[in-house]
Amino acid sequence: MKRHLFLALVLGLTFSNLSAQQETIGSTQDLPVESSNAYYINNRQPLKQNVLIKLPVGNIRPSGWLGRYLELQKEGLTGNLGEISAWLSKKNNAWLSKDGSGDHGWEEVPYWLKGYAHLGYILNDPKIIEESKIWLEAAIQSQRPDGYFGPLILRNNKPDLWGNMIMLWCLQSYYEYSGDERVLTLMTNYFKWQYNLPDSFLLKDYWENSRGGDNILSVYWLYNRTKGNEWLLDLAEKLHRNTADWTKQNDLPNWHNVNVAQCFREPATFYLQSQDAKHLKATYDNFHFVREVFGQVPGGMFGADENARPGYTDPRQGVETCGMVEQMASNEILLGITGDPFWADHAEEVAFNTYPAAVTADFKALRYITSPNMTISDSKNHAPGIDNSGPFLMMNPFSSRCCQHNHSQGWPYYAEHLYMATNDNGVAAVLYAASTVDVKVGNKSEVSIKQTSNYPFEEVINFEVNTKQKNVQFPFYLRIPNWAEKAEVKINGKKYNVSRGAKYFKIDRMWNNDDKVELILPMAVKVKTWEKNKNAVSIMRGPLTYSLKIKEQYVEKDSKASAIGDSKWQENADPSKWPSYEILPASDWNYGIVKSELERPENLTVNKKAWPKDSFPFEANTVPISITIKAKQLKEWLVDRHGLTGELPLSPLVVDSKEQVVELIPMGAARLRISAFPVVK
Repeated sequence: MKRHLFLALVLGLTFSNLSAQQETIGSTQDLPVESSNAYYINNRQPLKQNVLIKLPVGNIRPSGWLGRYLELQKEGLTGNLGEISAWLSKKNNAWLSKDGSGDHGWEEVPYWLKGYAHLGYILNDPKIIEESKIWLEAAIQSQRPDGYFGPLILRNNKPDLWGNMIMLWCLQSYYEYSGDERVLTLMTNYFKWQYNLPDSFLLKDYWENSRGGDNILSVYWLYNRTKGNEWLLDLAEKLHRNTADWTKQNDLPNWHNVNVAQCFREPATFYLQSQDAKHLKATYDNFHFVREVFGQVPGGMFGADENARPGYTDPRQGVETCGMVEQMASNEILLGITGDPFWADHAEEVAFNTYPAAVTADFKALRYITSPNMTISDSKNHAPGIDNSGPFLMMNPFSSRCCQHNHSQGWPYYAEHLYMATNDNGVAAVLYAASTVDVKVGNKSEVSIKQTSNYPFEEVINFEVNTKQKNVQFPFYLRIPNWAEKAEVKINGKKYNVSRGAKYFKIDRMWNNDDKVELILPMAVKVKTWEKNKNAVSIMRGPLTYSLKIKEQYVEKDSKASAIGDSKWQENADPSKWPSYEILPASDWNYGIVKSELERPENLTVNKKAWPKDSFPFEANTVPISITIKAKQLKEWLVDRHGLTGELPLSPLVVDSKEQVVELIPMGAARLRISAFPVVK
């Protein structure tokens, strides 16, 4: 009898432990790093594993507003740039030449191709995919016997590798999509060429010297997919020591805004090999140092125009569109390396608040510089108020050269990182937007997860898990934004509270078809004070910052006549089909927020409106949400002698103008905006 009781007790404990293993639900600070994902490629030893693993391009299919954005991008500038840009003309283009000869061919083709080809892969668009293959096939066919490929550009008799760094990223994505083994062969031979290049000839030009980290990432990518190439790690070390030093204390190698946004992550990239904590710390230090000096502004970016200048820190200073999309890409890469949701939070901050306003709502024109406080967007020269001479605030599809092509990566790369695989054969939802992901999980199971939500304009995100069989066990992680308080998760209706300060919520259980998960992220209205920028304030709710709604008057201009000086377009490019626009203010903008309104921000009125019929919320007149607040006009705060929004006055101010109620709309929907406000009594 005792023996039977003993066996029953042992078996009971065993089954109890199995049951406990089958269901682990709750808040967590960490993601697994010790185990290894069986289905998706992570870093191979001795490299340190990424905490999160990017899924192959095409596995994530956006819908909702993000899906609409990609369609607009396809129908707009990205999808049609081939008929506008002279740099994309196929006639005598060095990117289409077997020996690299031609009269043009540098960064523009691969810049554009990064986003253009990804649009094709994500949207499964045959036309885009076939057009992309023309350029990709030419790059593969251009490899010479010594291993070099693409246009040969010599500067001071030394090869400039910057354009090739971008094309390598295009080829890597093509390999993910197609499995074309020639990509691995090309990269192996090209990196052998780099390996044999003397240090005195490697990464000596300004752009490539700053951006060598992108080359290192490609070296690691190849190392992880090939065997017997241990020399690649020696090459990565060689590239690191010849790249600009991004580990300086309280300084950077240069202050070009795109270099900063793109290259501050180089130490964290090399950290995967060195495993020296100082390299990872250097990237975090770079980020915070830039924001401490030039980033005391809303929207996640920093006041640089093209180059950050001491003393030019007011929110009327802007950032290149290139800088925005490179910052988003850096955040996504760092999220993979570290698993730190800080980078996802910041990716959303830039993506929701800064980037949408850099392009017109139809995605058919963009501007070079966009600022948090921007009350005029015209074709005039505003230098030296901004660090550029010429029509750098103009919405123009023929202009900007670098941004004209590089903008294309922003939303496709963002869409590809909505979900990432975890090292315990699970999946994490890390950026939120309506979408469906197909992913391999658990013990050789394939599932799809459908996400429906109008986040960030709504607080609730719904997931539906679809499995091909019953009882599929895998861990599903939900990122908890840092701003979210009192977050909740519901699993098939059962509620779970999220611990304060949690980074992720883990659901490791047996899943069945149509299981449902609901993530509730309550969004409270909050005030951010910019003490280092005249005590100005910004109004935020969840991941969105709100701007004064200014009536926008669009004035059509000739795109050729209003283009930046180094712009070039094809002979048959039709400016009447692709017009440019000045955006002028048709209502007052010079308001300060009444101080008493800031003392109880939770009492401000949040106005929820109908969702736009076209599912596009980033347009001033169709935003689905706004906030009303009391303000007073500051008649002394005017456009200055440079034609720019005047610098912020020091807050608080005493004014005797009449109190008014003004409407604030999401910052990303406002092409003209005041996002950092003075405070008035």
